[in-house]
This record gives sequence, C-alpha cells and structure tokens, in this order.
Amino acid sequence: MKSGSLILPALTALAAMLSLASLPAQAIGRLADVTIVDRDTGATLPVHYAKGEYWVAGRPGARYAVTVHNRTGERVLAVPSVDGVNVLSGETAAWDQRGYVFSAYERYQITGWRKSSSEVAAFEFSSVANSYAGRTGRPANVGVIGVALFREQQPLPAPVVTPEPYSQRRDSSSNDSAGLGRLREEPAAPAAAAAPAPAQEAESSARALGAGSLAKAAPAPSAKLGTAHGQRETSVVSHTSFTRLQERPNEVISIRYDSRENLVAYGVIREQPVRPPIPRAFPQSDAVSYVPDPR
Repeated sequence: MKSGSLILPALTALAAMLSLASLPAQAIGRLADVTIVDRDTGATLPVHYAKGEYWVAGRPGARYAVTVHNRTGERVLAVPSVDGVNVLSGETAAWDQRGYVFSAYERYQITGWRKSSSEVAAFEFSSVANSYAGRTGRPANVGVIGVALFREQQPLPAPVVTPEPYSQRRDSSSNDSAGLGRLREEPAAPAAAAAPAPAQEAESSARALGAGSLAKAAPAPSAKLGTAHGQRETSVVSHTSFTRLQERPNEVISIRYDSRENLVAYGVIREQPVRPPIPRAFPQSDAVSYVPDPR
C-alpha cells in the first residue's frame, strides 16, 4: 500500500453544501460521478455510449473541467489523466501516481494542468498539434480523459482490552476480624490484536486509455481534438496523506472526446436526416384545409 503527500481540493463549506443540492444529469461512475463541463457555457456535456465506450463532443477553443463528485461516505483518491498524461505531475499517466483526495460526498472541478499549489493551466479543447501531450512528444493517447478511484485503508481498530479476572483467596497467614481474605490480582492473557481485513479486489475492470477501434473505423472529417495547456488560473489546494486500500484502482472511468462532427462521422452521434421541402405547383394559392403533420 502506498501512502504519502497528496493533493486535497480547497473548498469552502458553502460550496460543498451547494454541490450536494444537485447532481449532474449525465454522470459516469459508481464510487464517484464524473462529468465534463464546458466552462464557457456552463453546460454539462452529454455523454454518448457507443461500442463499449463513453464519448463527449467538445468545442474547439472551449475551456472545460472534469467534475468529480464523491458518492461515498468516506474519503477517496482520484488520480486524473488527460490524453494519457497525469494532470498533477505531467508524467505519462499511471495508477500509482499522485491525485486529488475527496472528502465524503465532496464535489470538485479539475480545471487544468496543475502548475503549483495555487495555480493551474486551463484545459482547452484544441488541435492535436497544440495539445499538451502533442507538444511534449506523447500524441498517441490524445482524446481521452481518465479518472482512477481508490478507496482508503482505514486505521486498524484499537486492541480490545479484556478486564483482568479476580479471585478471592483467603490468606492463611492473616486472620482479620471480618474473616475475609485479601483480593489478589491474577495476570490476564494479553488480548490479541485485531487482524487487518484482506485487501479487496478491484471492483471494476480498468479500460485501456489508448485510442480504441471505434476511431479507426472511419477517417475523421475534421482535425481531431486534444487538450491544450491554456492560460494560468488560480486554483488553491493543500497537501494531505492517503493510504490506498489496494494497489489497483477500485474503479477506472474513461471518457473519450472529439468534435461533434467527428463523432457523427464515427457513428457515435446519430443525427436525424433533414427532410427536404416538398415543391408546390401553386405556392401562393394552395390552401391547407386540415391540420398538417408536424415536421
């Protein structure tokens, strides 16, 4: 099990209470709800499910956030990645790296690449060439957002203290007026310490964060989207410690993204065909005597 200094979102009590008032409409996950929010419009991006993967359509140039809402009554660790890169350290993403610690039922928006404990570089949908992963020579996994969730190992319970047994023995060397023997303490056997519970297996299978077969099915009609290293913004966090219940994540959430045009071409989004208008011989004279069908 790993423990160490991790990042904790700094939230006010008011913000935490407001976050409980409403749940995202289209969230993914069991331990936590994960949504993608267009920060320029404030809208939660609709999630499309196709061929075993979740997808969202981003707008080129728009800032976005990864919102994580802890659904459990205990702390969880969320290790986030964008385009196969850890958003806290800039390393090629792996499960055993640093992440954000969420208190019970806490909600927080991850808005960018962390530059310090008080600043991030905003997430922005961009071209692959301008993406942070592309500019650092790692374009292979551009187009996917991942969150690996870990439960916390709880501290061992305190050993059970068993009261020491007593027995009354008459002291033959003394004979008091009441005729009662003195009490003598007998040592008790040491209490056995409670054994830690065995580590649980991962609660869900981890999906690969690389490009899947769906994107290869048809060529993209427009440039594929990535995530740029945007403008600096204030985002204050503090450090805390967290011991993982197990080495593998309890849940891995993977959301792929691209432009709406490309998702339509891939068959992820199915649009209704537009029916062309019917030409009329006498458009100024033809009268509709009954209620027409809606379009």
